Amino acid sequence: MKETIALTYDDGPDPLWTPRILAALARRGARATFFVQARRAIENPDLIESILAAGSEVGFHCVDHVRHSERPREAVVADLETGLELLDEVGVRPRAWRAPWGVETDATRALASSHDLRLWGWNLDTHDWRGDGARRMLKALDAQGGLRGGDVILMHDALGPGARRGGCAETVALTELLLGIAEGSALTPAGVSGCEGVLA
Repeated sequence: MKETIALTYDDGPDPLWTPRILAALARRGARATFFVQARRAIENPDLIESILAAGSEVGFHCVDHVRHSERPREAVVADLETGLELLDEVGVRPRAWRAPWGVETDATRALASSHDLRLWGWNLDTHDWRGDGARRMLKALDAQGGLRGGDVILMHDALGPGARRGGCAETVALTELLLGIAEGSALTPAGVSGCEGVLA
């Protein structure tokens, strides 16, 4: 059986960039996880439908992109509950959750448990938000050890807080490169909930 890797995309969906990433995945028959901002999901229900129709996974990211460590517990509770209600409106009951900036607190973990959500971090960070070229990002990933079974790779299919780039074209290009490497290394890109790796 092939080992799996998880390509993950935060902050979308985006009307321009999410379809391009979905097209890149489709060309290789690959799947991924999109950790969505709930308001963007509501604004783009067709993109949520496209993600699901392609066999990829929709996970919850946030309503407001604020570190949980900077919010009282009540605000984290409200963000999650509002986000899940919004996602339910577009037919999504997520099993995966990635907190904004990957920052988890005791409240985050307790809420995940009570809502039957698995929290996901990453072990390979592309830093695509900085605007580096795809080849440079790939070289940086190689320096982190390259692709291995069980890897969870962080990318973004929309412009979120702190982004230093004007678009996600290099993330689309990096996706193509990673899919080619995965195929040549007998690694199967999957959604995090179907990933054989143990990282979370």
